Amino acid sequence: MSMSEPQQTIGLTTISRTVASLAVGVVHTLERAVVGEGRMRTARGNAWEAVCADRARADQRAELNRLVAELTAARAARQRPQRDRQPVG
Repeated sequence: MSMSEPQQTIGLTTISRTVASLAVGVVHTLERAVVGEGRMRTARGNAWEAVCADRARADQRAELNRLVAELTAARAARQRPQRDRQPVG
């Protein structure tokens, strides 16, 4: 009794994976050739860009909060009765 191994066939998924793998390789090589080694996007570069963008948004939020606080204080000062205000000089 001999056991024969099942015959492997190339299916549609195998072809799709092969084509996708080749396409990724071509795009990667093309990016290196066009952009250059030093300017290629990396996970580290993407993470640093995200950190910088988060910091910029935080700075903008802080500036906006400061402006709102100033406007609120100015409005409250205008609404105080005249007798509560300190004389100047």
